[in-house]
Amino acid sequence: MVTRGIRGQGGRSGGRPTLEEVAARAGVGRGTVSRVVNGSPRVSDETRAAVEAAVDELGYVPNRAARALAANRTDAVALVVPEVESRFFAEPYFSDIVRGVGAALDSTEMQLLLTIVGSDRERGRLAHYLAGHRVDGVLLVSVRADDPLPEQLVRLGIPTVISGRRSEHEALPCVDADNVTGARGAVAHLISRGRRTIATITGRLEVYGAQCRLDGYRQALAAAGLGVDERLIAPADFTEEGGRRAMTDLLERSPDLDAVFVASDVMAAGARQVLREQGRSVPGDVALVGFDDSPIARHMDPPLTSVRVPIEEMGREMTRVLLEEIADRRPEGTRSITAPRQSVFPTELVTRTSS
Repeated sequence: MVTRGIRGQGGRSGGRPTLEEVAARAGVGRGTVSRVVNGSPRVSDETRAAVEAAVDELGYVPNRAARALAANRTDAVALVVPEVESRFFAEPYFSDIVRGVGAALDSTEMQLLLTIVGSDRERGRLAHYLAGHRVDGVLLVSVRADDPLPEQLVRLGIPTVISGRRSEHEALPCVDADNVTGARGAVAHLISRGRRTIATITGRLEVYGAQCRLDGYRQALAAAGLGVDERLIAPADFTEEGGRRAMTDLLERSPDLDAVFVASDVMAAGARQVLREQGRSVPGDVALVGFDDSPIARHMDPPLTSVRVPIEEMGREMTRVLLEEIADRRPEGTRSITAPRQSVFPTELVTRTSS
């Protein structure tokens, strides 16, 4: 388990004005002042401004340690990435998520712990660490459908938000992209350019998002009256090397293919290398479309057409939802039973010269 403290803000101590005095000066209740001080998003901008003005006027300084102890809080959240370190640092998706989460925490006193969990042993250590309730909530990124960690967090009563649904019927609060529509639009674009033998390189199919991108591929072909040739579907693993292997397999099985929809820009970079090595021009011989619209897409030769996913915005939304979940938690560790908060962000096809 690799844990990194990304940011932290410490409170000062020794302020004499009380929470009640701040509430009286702002003309609000004590609970409202507490929500503002704790960084809860469930406060209007007007009320927040009034409370912050009263805090400045009175010189109120919250005692973070005492407040956290009284509220059974740690003032820390964990961003957990169940991946090996090599993929975490190679995949722009993760850095965008971290940026979004960090931006959302800027106005709070929460500390962010980044935890990379790449093995069963590290997962066990993480579970032991979280069982000690050392964080107030967890942001989970890149979770496989069979990963036991989300259920462990539920049993521990730790508020949790997932980036990317594990299934159509996700039971936890989550933030996701519209993968089906994005993939369908990418393949429809290739069809509109006259391509007819369109292959796809998928991500790991135990990841629901990868399944959705494959579904979008199939739907676009069906809508155009084109049959789905299973030889044109090559599973991979969201890595550059996986993209290379899948592209090599596709060319061996279907040397006449004229387009490839790749489920991530990182894999598309690997596929592009193989096409160049085998003398296939892009887009002349083979049109290429990726997914994510990461910096990799803009820097490829030729620049890669890709499906833009608002990853940083998704990181901010995940954090907003988690802060609400933490604020809504009852003192005994429960909360009212409501449907989990689900946010699905739209995608956008960014057309460049690779297609």
